Amino acid sequence: MALLRGAISKVRKGLARTREALTGGVGGLRNFLAGRSIDDDLLRELEARLIQADVGVKTASRLVTDLRGEWKAGRVDTGDQATDRLKSQLADLWPARDRSITFAQSGPTVILVAGVNGAGKTTSIAKLASLLTNQGKSVILAACDTYRAGAVRQLEIWSERIGVQIVKGAQGGDPAAVAFDACEAALARNADILIIDTAGRLHTQDPLMRQLTKIRDITTRKIDGAPHEVILVLDATTGQNAVNQALKFTEAIDVTGLFLTKLDGTSKGGVVVAVHDQTSIPVKFIGVGETPEDVEPFDPAVFVEALLGSEDDQPAA
Repeated sequence: MALLRGAISKVRKGLARTREALTGGVGGLRNFLAGRSIDDDLLRELEARLIQADVGVKTASRLVTDLRGEWKAGRVDTGDQATDRLKSQLADLWPARDRSITFAQSGPTVILVAGVNGAGKTTSIAKLASLLTNQGKSVILAACDTYRAGAVRQLEIWSERIGVQIVKGAQGGDPAAVAFDACEAALARNADILIIDTAGRLHTQDPLMRQLTKIRDITTRKIDGAPHEVILVLDATTGQNAVNQALKFTEAIDVTGLFLTKLDGTSKGGVVVAVHDQTSIPVKFIGVGETPEDVEPFDPAVFVEALLGSEDDQPAA
């Protein structure tokens, strides 16, 4: 129970700006609705605030339409009842499923990480590596982002900080060749995990998307069942554009999970709801800070509780 409270507290802190956007600076939605009677004006305002937080127009409309139906039927009259109904609705958006990493039954587990430049991909890789290392796993990083100046060095610095091995190539070299070498190293060194960094690319850049597919295919040939996970890193501050990226990347590679970054730096944290509702790709991790420790395995119950807020929440400074 203490661990759950700690997780809620950490995610709640990360969602402070989103709660402020949802409520105009009065804490969470729980405080916003508390003591108020339900009417059409309040429901319209609630829908507008959900859209402002990037829950998504369709999702916000569906949530409020359901709430309006409950109000018309006489089952929801007060703001407190509306909060409970919203909590139930949001929880229902995430049916029970396994959101943990899929590990290989034998040999190294290969995690392919993709995303556009600026999404926080390299930092997210460091967070994943740190999390897995703390679980007793041996981790190797593959620096396949050979095109962007300084990208290999950036990942190398992270590898030194968290104490994991790295396989790299020359600046501007063939990313697929680095992936090949990394797979060989993971097999030779009996590594538990191989995390492959890929070149940041826009979802509209076909040549780079094809290069991503090539890297995926090389891992498949070298290691049985690889890649076992394909994690797409999305910047939560981009709002609905993150949803578009998820849809496009899925066309090129079989994305198995999402890592939403920078939730602590945005008022658009509702995009976590939107991206899952529109893609059905499981959100597996969320980033709520800059350090390697600022990563949380995604738990819908924790997220919903943090999004709605509590009586103790205060407006973000």
